[in-house]
Amino acid sequence: FKKREGGKEERVRIGSCVSTRGGAGRDASSAARRLPSQHLTSSSYAGDPPGLFKSKPRTPVDLVRQTRDLLLYADRSNSSSLPDSKRHEKMAELSRNIRDIKFILYGNSEAEPVAEACAQLTQEFFRQDTLRLFITSLPILNLETRKDATQVVANLQRQQVNYKLIASDYLEANLDLMDVLILGFENLDMALHYGAMFRECIRHQIVAKYVLESEHVKKFFDYIQLANFDIAADAAATFKELLTRHKSTVADFLTNNEEWFFADYNSKLLESVNYVTRRQAIKLLGDILLDRSNSAVMTKYVSSMDYLMILMNLLIESSKSIQIEAFHVFKLFVANQNKPAEIVNIMVTNRSKLLRLLADLRPDKEDERFEADKSQVLREISSLEPLVLA
Repeated sequence: FKKREGGKEERVRIGSCVSTRGGAGRDASSAARRLPSQHLTSSSYAGDPPGLFKSKPRTPVDLVRQTRDLLLYADRSNSSSLPDSKRHEKMAELSRNIRDIKFILYGNSEAEPVAEACAQLTQEFFRQDTLRLFITSLPILNLETRKDATQVVANLQRQQVNYKLIASDYLEANLDLMDVLILGFENLDMALHYGAMFRECIRHQIVAKYVLESEHVKKFFDYIQLANFDIAADAAATFKELLTRHKSTVADFLTNNEEWFFADYNSKLLESVNYVTRRQAIKLLGDILLDRSNSAVMTKYVSSMDYLMILMNLLIESSKSIQIEAFHVFKLFVANQNKPAEIVNIMVTNRSKLLRLLADLRPDKEDERFEADKSQVLREISSLEPLVLA
């Protein structure tokens, strides 16, 4: 918008809109004037000359309300005996509306998203249970509309209104929606859509805390090993996000659940028969233990003889990538200045094998930090003396 004060023209910026296409949206100037022509102008009646008899353009608020009504209709009609032609017409209109919502949030090839329009849409979307309807109605939408709906839900988790993520407040009051989303991993047709929504929702700390403190977190040990590679990979990406994004929440969770969590992690993931599962699991374990927020948990982990034996077995894997990642965890056992006697004695007993194995271990690309760490580990192992068990 522009205003004049004292004969001078001044530009006023009222905000920007989130778009994954890169960068903030353009200024919201002329939003009310431009929005209809970009996204929401209704089509002319068939046969009418262009520009005549157009219905009143819809605002973002109108669009969300109409979409909500259509979602309710779609849910009812899915279990009723309405004529196919009528239902097909309404479902087509619903698909167009969801696509229009996506265009407002993301923009298109001709226009960037408008901040004011995004704010209006976001407020109306979370004012009532539109998010719930998007999630529960997803199975009755066609594939392209499911993709659009998934992108809409993902984008709305990042939209700020008056510098506040109102999606977080909504989800805090509707945490049961996470129960619906996580079960989506068990539906082959819906898993990737629900998985993408789930990952965006756990960007909110209150939501991640709910998931970690529920029984849901245990399900990921199974989802990561599903036969469908795409779904298993998606579950692994979600599991990593859950265990690395919110540092303090993750640290509290691991501290309070260390025994069962690492027992399951080691037996189900690190010792899995699936190579991909083992590779992803050892990489994530290193990320978790090397994070300073988890230092107390790391200290306990590297004091376990059972855990050390698992890591030493991973060091002799045929896969170099697993060996390298296993080394980054193994070095924590070696660096521990308060090693229990049983751990020292295992290292001493296997000293010659460990020294030969580590001496030959090199990453594909030259890595000075890796070589420095390896040299320190070799020196430490060489200097160990057996201890008498208490």
